[in-house]
Amino acid sequence: MHGKKTLSQLSPYQQGKQTEDIQREYGLEKIVKLSSNENPFGNSSEVSENLLPQTSTFNIYPDGHASDLRTEMAKKLHINEDELVFGNGSDELVQIISRTFLEPGVNAVMATPTFPQYKHHATIEGASIKEVPTTSGYHDLGGMLEAIDEDTRIVWICSPDNPTGTLLPKAAFYNFMDQCPKEVLVILDEAYYEYINPALDFDILENRSRYKNIVILRTFSKAYGLAGLRVGYGVMDEAIAAKVNIVRSPFNTTSITQQAALLAMHDDQFIEDTVRKNRSTMRDFQVFLDGIGWSYYDSQANFLLIATPISGTEVSDYLLKNGYIIRPGELLGYPNTIRVTIGLETDMKQLQDLLEQLHLHVNNEV
Repeated sequence: MHGKKTLSQLSPYQQGKQTEDIQREYGLEKIVKLSSNENPFGNSSEVSENLLPQTSTFNIYPDGHASDLRTEMAKKLHINEDELVFGNGSDELVQIISRTFLEPGVNAVMATPTFPQYKHHATIEGASIKEVPTTSGYHDLGGMLEAIDEDTRIVWICSPDNPTGTLLPKAAFYNFMDQCPKEVLVILDEAYYEYINPALDFDILENRSRYKNIVILRTFSKAYGLAGLRVGYGVMDEAIAAKVNIVRSPFNTTSITQQAALLAMHDDQFIEDTVRKNRSTMRDFQVFLDGIGWSYYDSQANFLLIATPISGTEVSDYLLKNGYIIRPGELLGYPNTIRVTIGLETDMKQLQDLLEQLHLHVNNEV
């Protein structure tokens, strides 16, 4: 069978080993997963206690318009309901937007390395890719501006970035937006928005009327702890949303997903507690890393990208044998690094012990 020619440039997503497989392979009783930037504190109790009792009509198709969720989200964000598009995670929105606006003969501008799905879906649609190398883990916005030409349809900006966690300076972002051609769509991926220090927030929703070409992507998978249910949303001008909704499948978010997001979005205390504990545990981990001389990128997310004295793959293998799953930087475009989700305090203390043992071994101090 013949597929798109562009598929020969790509490969299917390869997920890591499942925890049960690792337990059997290494004879471990406990596995700590710090590889996917999930919320280690779970999700709001409002979701756990109220979800299923309110959602029992599984024989009925979901509301394709996500009406209840749409109304409440619009109120919370102070936007019009028609400016919202919901997706099966923000990943699906990346796919839908690419399918809506990209085609052979046009191009998409993005940083490299960054979240790989931007390039993945642009390639599937036959668009050309214009990648601009990051500088110290930050998007080079000046270089990205220079890369834009008459064939550019989309510019992808990931902030906080994945895999570095770096947040673009507010002034630099708005300088970019002011200079970017208005016919070029700018996608601001804010999957880790809730973790951002409020003093550094772009406040883009309040300023979006100045930029009709901006699309903001956010998700319930990270801070809200609903990764297993898959729900994300995009905020965009109504004219852009109308085009995206033509491509969006009619029932792309389930009844359970919509209800869970509706319950979660009103539990502000859970988000505040999650962010507070994340920051506290991250600070402790950073102090430890400073103590052993391992550097890391400035993160405004729930993870750290850490420079390692040996390959990230070697560190990953060592930690895996000891029950910790992390992400080696070699898979993310940053060799000799590891990306570590900030987990529970007790798990992070044990991780520190393991890394200290490795540090001493590498430096022949044992």
